[in-house]
Amino acid sequence: MLLKKIQFALLFLLMFPFCLPAQESLRPDTIIKNRHFIEDDQVVVMLDSLANLRIFEETHFPNANQYQNWSTFSDNDIPSFPDSVYRERIARMNDQSPFEFVYNGEVKNFIDLYGVRKRKLTARILGLTQIYFPLFEEQLDKFNMPLELKYLAVIESALNPVANSPAGAKGLWQFMYGTGKVYGLKVSTYVDDRFDPYKSTIAACEHLTDLHNIYGSWSLALAAYNSGAGNVNKAIRRAGGIKNFWAIKKYLPKETASYVPAFIAASYVIMYAKEHKINPVDPGILYYEVDTVTVHHPLSFDQISEMLNIPMEEIMFLNPSFKRKVIPATNETPYKLRLRKKYIGNYINNEVALYAYRTKEGMASDAMAQLVYSTYRESELYTVRSGETVSSVAKKFHMTPAELKSLNGLKKNSIKPNKKILVYTNTSKAKPLETGVTSTYIPQAVPRDTALKTTAASLASEPVAPKQSAPPVKSDETPKIHVVKSGENLGIIATKYHCTTAELMKWNNLSNQKILVGQKIKVVPNVITSKGSAKPEATSKTKTTQAGSQRYSYYTILSGDNLWDIAGKFDVTVSQLKSANAMKNNSRLTPGQKIKIPK
Repeated sequence: MLLKKIQFALLFLLMFPFCLPAQESLRPDTIIKNRHFIEDDQVVVMLDSLANLRIFEETHFPNANQYQNWSTFSDNDIPSFPDSVYRERIARMNDQSPFEFVYNGEVKNFIDLYGVRKRKLTARILGLTQIYFPLFEEQLDKFNMPLELKYLAVIESALNPVANSPAGAKGLWQFMYGTGKVYGLKVSTYVDDRFDPYKSTIAACEHLTDLHNIYGSWSLALAAYNSGAGNVNKAIRRAGGIKNFWAIKKYLPKETASYVPAFIAASYVIMYAKEHKINPVDPGILYYEVDTVTVHHPLSFDQISEMLNIPMEEIMFLNPSFKRKVIPATNETPYKLRLRKKYIGNYINNEVALYAYRTKEGMASDAMAQLVYSTYRESELYTVRSGETVSSVAKKFHMTPAELKSLNGLKKNSIKPNKKILVYTNTSKAKPLETGVTSTYIPQAVPRDTALKTTAASLASEPVAPKQSAPPVKSDETPKIHVVKSGENLGIIATKYHCTTAELMKWNNLSNQKILVGQKIKVVPNVITSKGSAKPEATSKTKTTQAGSQRYSYYTILSGDNLWDIAGKFDVTVSQLKSANAMKNNSRLTPGQKIKIPK
């Protein structure tokens, strides 16, 4: 009996290697999922975000099908092609593009993702291409870049204009705060430029151009766009200095290693959507239907929607950068508003009346202007200290916990030490409204955003700081004393004297920002200029000159330097560097070269 048991066990062990593949072959979907994808894969997350994008609800666009007669196919017959067909088509794409298109098993798995498993969401992407691809192609052409890079936004955001990753990347091109700041994308209480389709596309072109200048390869530029140049540089070193994506792929972070295969697959599926019988879902609006108008005074989406009879969802979709559905415009800082062309004439003809229009909620231009002026703040990065919580950090920067959590996508009240988060600065950057538009509306106490914790009536009773133009002050003058007036805070005083709240606190030995009416505040004159306080020199090797009204420092290029890193080092934008040095998009930096740094 014992001998039979031993013989059966040996037979089972001999047969086991042959049984295992047979079981796996019964569940090919399990193979794909287990070997190549997990549920929270970033590409899948962005695809799934399209499921709730309200622009596709036909209730908002009753004439959604008037623009194109898409060919219709049945999902019951999903095409499948042999590897030879995929390889031939992608080789054809490679021949017609400077980008390195290749076909392999990883690319095939992403083709399966876009073309089979998530084909209904891919159909929505195809519809959104009618809105965004013309914009992308226009800017890529201006920068003399491959037009195929438009597909990069597909894997970054699935063309969802309000895409927001758990890591804090935002918008069509998924810019992180730091990288966006380098390329001129600002974040404030009311506006996040990373969500602006135009501004973020230009920033993406500049960023990708800089990365391509570093590596000389679009595949490596894409990898660096996803994980940062530092990770790509480390991978190149570990691969022995080879600058080839497929050679360094195994040394890259997992998400980045899948990034280029996903890009190739997305490019292929969109280009061959007809062959895969994927029917584009019409979003009800096209790129060429959209135009812009300039807004010069504070304006809410409610005013635009009610007076011009435009669906609120449409305004929000076309203008995702305005976070609170308010455009904080002034004569000094106007903003662009995107509307469908059929509404442009009505906007222009009624612009003055629109600014003074009182909404159903009771908010008129005068109260809203004061609201914007008193609450407008820009953001900056803050490193969390040991023992700090959401509540303590929010209190430190005069925010509500809800504002701080919303700004950073936080769900808990605890935050880890050394974590970098966004906070609002305390200095108001907005200007008082000077519209010349009068309103007979008497502000009433009406509900507002809970984060603001205020009402139109209380704001209307607060004095608005008058517009000041501080003349240059000589460095040998004695300190100026400012007497605090009713309604003033350190932010308003700092704006008046072209300094920062931190400087005011330092000069007056203040431990917090609480000040009293009648209190005397000292302002040190030797930092006051007609352009505000000068930035400190970032290195001791800079040399300051005066050329007209523009001041510069000079920086000597070191080995490995690029415009992206230099801009971050000196707190300027890449565009400013290029403009100051008359650089073109294909300009290269050489060690020993001296460039101007705007101050």
